[in-house]
Amino acid sequence: MAVDTPIPKTANAAGATARPTPRKSVRPSSVILKLVMAVSGALLVLFLFAHAAGNLKIFVGETDFDHYAEWLRELGTPLLPHGWFLWIQRIGLLAGIGLHIWAATVLTIRAKKARPVKYAHRPKIQGSYAARTMRWGGVIIVLFVIYHILDLTTGTFNPAGGDSDPSARVVAGFAPERWYVTLFYTLAVVSVGFHLRHGIWSAFRTLGQQTTKGERRAQAVALVLSVVLVAMYLSVPFAVLTGLVG
Repeated sequence: MAVDTPIPKTANAAGATARPTPRKSVRPSSVILKLVMAVSGALLVLFLFAHAAGNLKIFVGETDFDHYAEWLRELGTPLLPHGWFLWIQRIGLLAGIGLHIWAATVLTIRAKKARPVKYAHRPKIQGSYAARTMRWGGVIIVLFVIYHILDLTTGTFNPAGGDSDPSARVVAGFAPERWYVTLFYTLAVVSVGFHLRHGIWSAFRTLGQQTTKGERRAQAVALVLSVVLVAMYLSVPFAVLTGLVG
């Protein structure tokens, strides 16, 4: 009859039984996560300014705005079917936002684990208000992007419908009787402004800017860029709301 022979355990020089080394889960380093945040953030900022510049064409005329919107749909043709470039762009936008939030969340959790006991006297830093609003601001921005696509892109929530011209959807979407949409839009855009201001300021600090003069310069650049972006986006809905467009 066969007898199972136990596998002998190896012992180290001290005579202690050696145990197999447990496998460690592969986790991205903090440097990689910061790089993901920086790249995704930069791409999102470029998209935001390009998109805002396109929106301003409605002040040139509704016909010009509709021609611009049709030109965007035709990008990539005939290599891509009509309208595919925009949907690839939208999916990429949502993926970029998702990566940005994921990297920020992981870094925040690691920072808390590294310092489980809070400091008794924590010094205040510039931009702390924007930093505290990053979490709920990010949630508002994600919800707004989804609603924005369903309202002005597909026309699902728009009174003019999805078959109407883009300019008609803009005018109908921000009509005075839909003031709550403009309010939500304003809240989301202001959240983007806070997010952008804090992100640019943090980027300067990450790059090693620590001098007093450099701090003031970084704050000025972050403030100007965020205010310009917010003004560009809010000019369209408030122009419709006040009757300047439409």
